[in-house]
This record gives sequence, structure tokens and C-alpha cells, in this order.
Amino acid sequence: MSEETLKTEEANGANEAQEQESQNAEGVDFEAKYKEAEDRYLRAYAEFENIKKRLEKEKYQAIDYASEGFAKDLLPVIDALEMALRIDEADHFEQLKEGVNLTKTALIKAFEKHGVLPVTHENGFDPALHEAIMQVADESLEDNAIAQIMQQGYRYKERILRPSLVSVNKKQ
Repeated sequence: MSEETLKTEEANGANEAQEQESQNAEGVDFEAKYKEAEDRYLRAYAEFENIKKRLEKEKYQAIDYASEGFAKDLLPVIDALEMALRIDEADHFEQLKEGVNLTKTALIKAFEKHGVLPVTHENGFDPALHEAIMQVADESLEDNAIAQIMQQGYRYKERILRPSLVSVNKKQ
């Protein structure tokens, strides 16, 4: 073989060795990048799972303690009733009556603050809001008008908690 051919083969061999080294270096870089990406993925997934568990726990706590504000708003009502029960003199009936009325007002305000409102009666009898427990015949009232409210109904936002018990006018 000639000297030139030997030099060419040596040069080709050196180039191939460099290419092999370059590919190995790229393979190592690829492997390292893959491991790094896998590690980032596993960490992100673990963080996601932790956030999911924490939110689930917070949701159940929110459900468990949802009535806390409502209960706090009813405490003054209990206090007012306890004060009324401390009155032992028979001649303080008017004070007792006034105290019970103020307590009722405080209770209604607490209910309203939390979306518990009385059922309305202005539009006449509505079977979705009222329960007719008796009929009366009163010529001064319109047909299907509510003659008397026996028990006030209440709604929570848009849901009926309890319908009003009413007597309804039916003209003969």
C-alpha cells in the first residue's frame, strides 16, 4: 500500500473515531436530558398529587365548617333568650314581651344575612310556596287569596325550607 493510501485510511479511521465519540457524547447528553426530564416530571406529578390531596382536605373542612358563620350570628339570639329567662318578676311582662320581640328581630336579621328569607304572600296562593290547610269563604277577599297565615314559611336562597301553612279564600 502506498503511503498516501495509508494516510487516507488513517484519516478516515480518525474521522470515524471522532464521529463515534461525538455520537457517544450526544447519547450521554441525551440520556442525561432524559433522566432530568423524567425527574422533573415525577416531581411535578408528586406536587400535583399533593395539591390535589390538600384541596380535597380543604373542601371537606369547608363543608364541615360551612355553618360556622351562621352559628356565630345566632349566639346573640341565645344570649337574649337567656336574659329573658332570668326575669323572675311577674310584673315585668311588658319587658319580657319587648325582649322576645327584639330577640325575634335579631333572629330574622341573622337568617336574612345568610339567605334564609320568609315566603311571600302578596301574589295569592301558590302551591309551590304555600300549603293550604283550610278554606274560608270571605266575600271581601278575592278567590284564591290567602285569608290567614297559620305558620310562616321560609326559603333558603331559591329552595323552600318549609312552605307557609295558610287558609285560602274560596268564593261560593
